[in-house]
Amino acid sequence: MNENFIKIKGLDGELKISHKKKDFGLTVSTKEMVYQKPHANYHIKLEDIVSITPYEEPIGARKIRFNSQKASGSETVNLHTGMQHYRIYVREAELHNRSGIFKLETAQFILPIMKDLLLAISKYGGLNAFT
Repeated sequence: MNENFIKIKGLDGELKISHKKKDFGLTVSTKEMVYQKPHANYHIKLEDIVSITPYEEPIGARKIRFNSQKASGSETVNLHTGMQHYRIYVREAELHNRSGIFKLETAQFILPIMKDLLLAISKYGGLNAFT
């Protein structure tokens, strides 16, 4: 586990499952999902998830660079090879970092999610699968 992870404080609901790697973590409770990365946690209420769809990186794609208009700087996101990635659309989320807590409006996340975590998110979030 990464020593730069910020401790999760005040998790809503009952903790169900948590998965940590060296550069990211996912924690799922009965009410929310927390995506952890060094120096930042994204708290996403399960009721605010609009959709989760499989994500395939386009052939020949380079690293994704995210530029925020509300904050200076940029963030490079690396996709983890060998793990299935999913695009998660949310109505809102909260960013907890060392500068404070910030509300995010509609957002999308592309995350590697293991099957047991995906099942917990869908079960407690009331999501149905479409084939």
